[in-house]
Amino acid sequence: MPVLFYHITQSSVQDTARALLERALQAGWRVMLRGTDPDALDRLDQWLWLHPEDGFLPHGLAGGPQDADQPVLLGQGAIANGARALMLVDGADPLPGEAAGLERVWVLFDGQDEGAVNRARGLWKAVVAEGQAAQYWSEEGGRWAKKAESGAPAG
Repeated sequence: MPVLFYHITQSSVQDTARALLERALQAGWRVMLRGTDPDALDRLDQWLWLHPEDGFLPHGLAGGPQDADQPVLLGQGAIANGARALMLVDGADPLPGEAAGLERVWVLFDGQDEGAVNRARGLWKAVVAEGQAAQYWSEEGGRWAKKAESGAPAG
């Protein structure tokens, strides 16, 4: 299972996260979305409730009594909802060895933020050093294109 790095240059982190989360739920996966900033997670929580107006993505913000039941849990800590997939935003990192036991890991980062790009490069190096496969995806003309692959064979 590769760790998928998404270099966001045209859409938003929120739009990309929502699209990937919808696909994960369709695949039957629970997802932990880990961030580093509680205010940003709160904003994402609110945004997911409101967008799109005709859609609904079942999710919750960590810290409530129903955390274990959430199909998508937004938080800063360890996976608390039995998730088989992990989405990292705002410079969040996987816990040591965590990625190896999951179906999917996504790293979403804003390509317009030099700090975010540098953090993603550092995480790429760490993931590959652990022996995990990694893929780098970039937006081109409104579509995602795989630009690089490293580490263990995907599959």
